[in-house]
Amino acid sequence: MIFSEKLQLLRKNKGLTQEELAEKTGVSRQAVAKWEAGQVYPDIFNLIQISNLLNVSVDYLVKDQDCAVRPAAKQDSDMEELIAFRLEANVNTYAAFQNEVDSTRPQSHDFRYENGRYLYHDTYVGGEQFAGEEAVWHDGTAVYAMNYMGRVLDDSFSGNFLKEALRHADRKMPYRGPEYYQAGEYTYRCKVTGDFTWFQGYEEIYRGEIKVYECTFHGGTLR
Repeated sequence: MIFSEKLQLLRKNKGLTQEELAEKTGVSRQAVAKWEAGQVYPDIFNLIQISNLLNVSVDYLVKDQDCAVRPAAKQDSDMEELIAFRLEANVNTYAAFQNEVDSTRPQSHDFRYENGRYLYHDTYVGGEQFAGEEAVWHDGTAVYAMNYMGRVLDDSFSGNFLKEALRHADRKMPYRGPEYYQAGEYTYRCKVTGDFTWFQGYEEIYRGEIKVYECTFHGGTLR
């Protein structure tokens, strides 16, 4: 992921508009727009301001990265197993209309899946605007969690398409859905910064040229 993409995603996850980011960094909104469009690059003073404001390092901002998971070598086996289970749980719960359980909170929707030593639980509240958390336990110890919040932007949104897209999450993008998925007139896109141990992301759905849904999320492994 290049600087312009990282800046836009981090700004949105921070809840800032281009105008607000411009004000906090002492530049014009047009300058921020050009940064996010990849037309110009901020100078080192602005990079330091951005890194402090968005709580990331300058090194992270300026180095191009993809979203592939790169766990430490000594943790490879456990991480691979955890990611595989998260993907398995994904296609056996909400995204696949399966394993819904009794509410754990007032008016919540809950999904639960177990396999061997792993347990997955997903719970959310709301409807067209919603918030929730999924978590994974290994031998009774919480090892992973992700929080998410999203909203429907247009009546033409399709919940079935969202579920279909989420079922296509893969090893490269095991967080929500794949980087890109299209079926008929609907298109799903997902961008993530970080890796499976500590990440934040943004997903959106378009029907043609109309944006009908968006969701921000963040999570990682626990210790």
